[in-house]
Amino acid sequence: MRFSDDLEFGHRGRQDVYDYVERHGAVDYEEARRAVGMAPDEFGTHVTVLAREGILEHDREEGELRVAFEEDDTETYETDVRFVIRQAREEDMEPLVSVIRDSLTDDRYIVGETLADVVDHEEVLLRHNELQSRVVFVATVGGRVVGWVHLDHPEREALAHTAMLTVGVHREHRGHGIGERLLERGQRWAEAVGTEKLYNSVPATNEPAIEFLSERGWETEAVREGHYRIDGEYVDEVMMAYHC
Repeated sequence: MRFSDDLEFGHRGRQDVYDYVERHGAVDYEEARRAVGMAPDEFGTHVTVLAREGILEHDREEGELRVAFEEDDTETYETDVRFVIRQAREEDMEPLVSVIRDSLTDDRYIVGETLADVVDHEEVLLRHNELQSRVVFVATVGGRVVGWVHLDHPEREALAHTAMLTVGVHREHRGHGIGERLLERGQRWAEAVGTEKLYNSVPATNEPAIEFLSERGWETEAVREGHYRIDGEYVDEVMMAYHC
């Protein structure tokens, strides 16, 4: 299943199974069955149909269920380092949260910090439901996650043409073109699903982020004065936008 796919189940029981798995990321088969209150045969039938339609994955060896997001092509780049960009998987959640927190120690990036908090709290990385689609691509060096681009795409009709984007690279891996490639990957995904405008908001004090986006076609759309209070001081929020 792709993030751009509409959610149609044809049966309330299958939707209940999907909703539970989607809320929890990767879940134990029997735990999920008990949680939705289904008999073994009924639950097994719904899981079989959802797996056949490419909506859920059933790992019989591990006894786990997860949403079957179709992965986009893995992209490999060679600059002065070799790095890979790919769609994130649920098992990337802990290293991704760690990288986001480490990356933002020096450069305040409130939206990025919020992403880490939300993912850590929900314990789910990828989301696709009636309200939102949350997709993340990660950059890895030697198999280790070193950067990310995240898009939060609302499913409500009035906002479905927009998405919020965050992007970042661990400070030890900056200067190799990783951030630029991540940004490009996020923008391509947005265009592919019909997004017309991307947003990214940063504190005015984060000049490197503003310069990075401005040099790549992003425009300052608005400034909210004193929107943030950082270390006891009020800081403006710079709201930037990119037209796909």
